[in-house]
Amino acid sequence: MKQAAKWLFKAHADRARFAPLPAQLAPRDAGEAYLIQSEYVALRAESLGQVTGYKIALTTPAMRAMVKMNDSIAGDMLDKTILRGSTGARVRAAAYVRLMVEFEIGVELAEDLPAIGAPYDRARVAKAVGAVMPAVEIADDRNADYTILPDNALSLIADNAWNEGAVLGDPVRDCSRIDLAAVRGTALINGQNVGEGYGRDVMGHPLDALAWIANHLAARGRGLWRGDVVITGSLVTSKFPKTGDHIRFEAGDLGSIELRVD
Repeated sequence: MKQAAKWLFKAHADRARFAPLPAQLAPRDAGEAYLIQSEYVALRAESLGQVTGYKIALTTPAMRAMVKMNDSIAGDMLDKTILRGSTGARVRAAAYVRLMVEFEIGVELAEDLPAIGAPYDRARVAKAVGAVMPAVEIADDRNADYTILPDNALSLIADNAWNEGAVLGDPVRDCSRIDLAAVRGTALINGQNVGEGYGRDVMGHPLDALAWIANHLAARGRGLWRGDVVITGSLVTSKFPKTGDHIRFEAGDLGSIELRVD
């Protein structure tokens, strides 16, 4: 697992195009893929800080259709890659091989969801939610050939589902009044509407996605902890902004968030 993680770490450092892990390093199943992911994330954590959040990929029909895959994927988010604030966030396009952004509902936990408490359902995880907010995931697909993804899902898992962080909007702490399933999200780039979706597109409800990752982590002997953030999956298909672009995500009662690309 460590050798596979080192191979991934070097591929990123070399800005190499996304490719499946070599046969001698490739995971044989999802369990091995997540073990590699953990080792790879540990290498990144030396400079980017500890894991303080999680992403869930492929939770909506739009995203599953885009990559022609039918199962959700979890990834870790590292402390120094998480930006906060509804305005003023900036990233450099040149810092990525191919910058990719996604438009999501984020959840911040106010209490722990340890592995011993599994299985979790929507009602149980709802009690642990301290705030919700709009979020823009920052990712790098490294110019991936999407036609190969359905046959290489394990390599995508190992590569931490391409996560490079997230921008989180201002937290809404009085969130019990908000029907997350009904939240309408609108993605705009340079003022142009590039996609819309609803909270219900995310596994039926964003808190069902939260329960999914709590159970997924529990199966791996891990928990979600107070202060952790989970981004629950893109309401619209991924977008690939360029230098100079202004990104805005409007999410109804959750507010809005902006990101500029330098």
